[in-house]
Amino acid sequence: MGGNGPGGLPMLRGATKVTLDAKGRLAIPVRYREQLMTRAEGHLVATVDRDYCLLIYPLPDWEEIERKLTRLPALNKQSRRLQRLMLGHATELEMDSHGRVLLTRELREFAGLDRQAMLIGQGNKFELWSEERWNARRDEWLADDDGEEAGLPQELESLTL
Repeated sequence: MGGNGPGGLPMLRGATKVTLDAKGRLAIPVRYREQLMTRAEGHLVATVDRDYCLLIYPLPDWEEIERKLTRLPALNKQSRRLQRLMLGHATELEMDSHGRVLLTRELREFAGLDRQAMLIGQGNKFELWSEERWNARRDEWLADDDGEEAGLPQELESLTL
């Protein structure tokens, strides 16, 4: 089950195979619905990620990200690109009485979403991947043995898994 993290924030975890219906609706798995209703009254925001998946945030968590993005320096090229991608594609979603959210055609096309998808919990958000792309990327990451040679960012060096 979900569960709450620090400060009562929902902990969205786990990998779930999901299906989009013919209208492009995604049924949020039942185990997340109650905490998303409690945390965000069923209001979510979807946006794009550089890995060609979608990021889906409960609205309060997205608003925090949005504030951070808008504070980035406007003259920095990387900041502007990130703002254009994430803010420019941000789309509000609302869970219906069946726990479904309607993804726009633009978002589905960006992420290559058709019918079969993977919903990956990332703590404060979900990633939504086409199942085919997820399986390919996951296998790439698992086969990548450069991880140790490349060195971890300093913030991760003390992390015990």
